[in-house]
Amino acid sequence: MSKAQASKAALSEPMNTATKPAAASAPNQLTTFEAAMKLFHARQFKEALDLFVEATRGPERDIANRAQLHASMCQRRLQQVAVSLGSAEDYYNYGVALINSRNLPEARVHLEKALEMSPGADHVHYALALAQALSGDVHNAQHNLRRAIELEPRNRLIARQDADFAPLANQPPFDAIIFPEKKSW
Repeated sequence: MSKAQASKAALSEPMNTATKPAAASAPNQLTTFEAAMKLFHARQFKEALDLFVEATRGPERDIANRAQLHASMCQRRLQQVAVSLGSAEDYYNYGVALINSRNLPEARVHLEKALEMSPGADHVHYALALAQALSGDVHNAQHNLRRAIELEPRNRLIARQDADFAPLANQPPFDAIIFPEKKSW
């Protein structure tokens, strides 16, 4: 039985402190729960799950119930959901969702797949440029942003107002792409 399966089995059993080994004391249970919450908020669900399961075994029923609830949330977030993507738009939309959650390496993979399927899609070039810029790949980001603007000039205005491009907007080579009129100033 894997550790995750053992944690799930422990959560599915009814709370019975007489048959379960209890945490040393209520303060230790609270300390364990607080540490688990920090991990939970840091999105370290596997580590948090182990501490939540430990906190369910303490004497304080309120903490044990909250720990059990959070352990269930950790389990749901740890489950890998198979994503079925078929079209370039599916890959693009999923890639944008991954950018928003700041999972940049996976976002780039999906956006590159969308670009393979639809090489003339300006919005895919733009999103890929953003993912590349946020992950530090300035050269490829510059290339894709330039291509997005060539395909649809409106993307220049969008990039000027995009908060994600803001830190790069005044740095070469992005300043020349986003604000070409500044050359003449």
